[in-house]
Amino acid sequence: MFYHLLYPLKEYISGLNVLRYITFRAGGALLTALLVSFIVGPIVIKKLKQKQLREAIREDGPTSHLRKAGTPTMGGLIIIFATIIPTLLFARLDNLYVWLVLLAMLWMGVVGFIDDFLKVRKKMKKGLIAAYKLAGQIALGLILGVIIILFSDKLSPGFALNSTSTSVPFLKNALLDFGLFYIPMVILVITATSNGVNLTDGLDGLAIGIVGIASFAAAGMCYMSGNAIISDYLNIIYLKGSGELTIFAIAMVGAALGFLWYNSHPAQVFMGDTGSLAIGGALGILFILIKKEILLIIIGGVFVMEALSVIIQRGYFKYTKKKYGEGRRVFKMAPLHHHFELLGWQENKVVVRFWIIEILLVVISLTTFKVR
Repeated sequence: MFYHLLYPLKEYISGLNVLRYITFRAGGALLTALLVSFIVGPIVIKKLKQKQLREAIREDGPTSHLRKAGTPTMGGLIIIFATIIPTLLFARLDNLYVWLVLLAMLWMGVVGFIDDFLKVRKKMKKGLIAAYKLAGQIALGLILGVIIILFSDKLSPGFALNSTSTSVPFLKNALLDFGLFYIPMVILVITATSNGVNLTDGLDGLAIGIVGIASFAAAGMCYMSGNAIISDYLNIIYLKGSGELTIFAIAMVGAALGFLWYNSHPAQVFMGDTGSLAIGGALGILFILIKKEILLIIIGGVFVMEALSVIIQRGYFKYTKKKYGEGRRVFKMAPLHHHFELLGWQENKVVVRFWIIEILLVVISLTTFKVR
């Protein structure tokens, strides 16, 4: 909004020329996201308490978590406000990339909100039926996939030339063409990332810290992909206009830091599915739009491990119950962070060590831009 309102006045006020730079606007978005978090956060937390929208702790979880019962949930609203407002203020609103990522965040935010509302307000233990939640994720992936294919020329010439392809890490100028399977791939990425973040959100500060680190890496990749000189130097696909996604990604970093202020141990508020599904869906579409879907597997490695631990635990339990008449477990508890808790690790230690792992995964991911 500021770009469209103020940049045309640069001929009269030379200082407004800085609005042409993505880095300047991204900095503004980061600070604004933090400011919105600190203003909106206490208001949202107070309203959640007044409406009795409090978390019900799972009975089969670690006993140490029972003391968290009654903590307000649906705090993901803070993250959504703190990401979308700065994006609307500092990003170019004539950019299709920006609207697609905003659509993903809002869509999954609504799905998560309905799920949380049914659990905490209507006292439906499982919230939104799993099939309906999955339907919402699939519908979003389908809509985004169709828009991307039909309007790839509106995104950028580079995107149109490689509309159904993705970059392959560690290989120079290598592309993998999904062809007819492109839309299913988009659906898979959106579903996997949103569910991955949702499963990781089980300890104070864990999911939001990892999302903040991943978003910072995504911001750098968006900037590089949208810069003709840098993308040419690194031999990555130049996607004109994708640099505007830097502003959204950096706003999400600011929102993550702001929310962490309230979500750090002991948490004053939980993000709930409202937040985890929203930021998960947003992360997924970010990497789809910059043609780095495979790289998301590395950067989102913690989410992958958390999701795999649940799949392995459930699969092995069902297999052993059928074979031996008694279900057995691979992990002490799934998702994976609970396994380490039951090994005797303090909650903060699990959180910080998972953050460290995420930082290492980001470093590995960034090396793929030069190690080819």
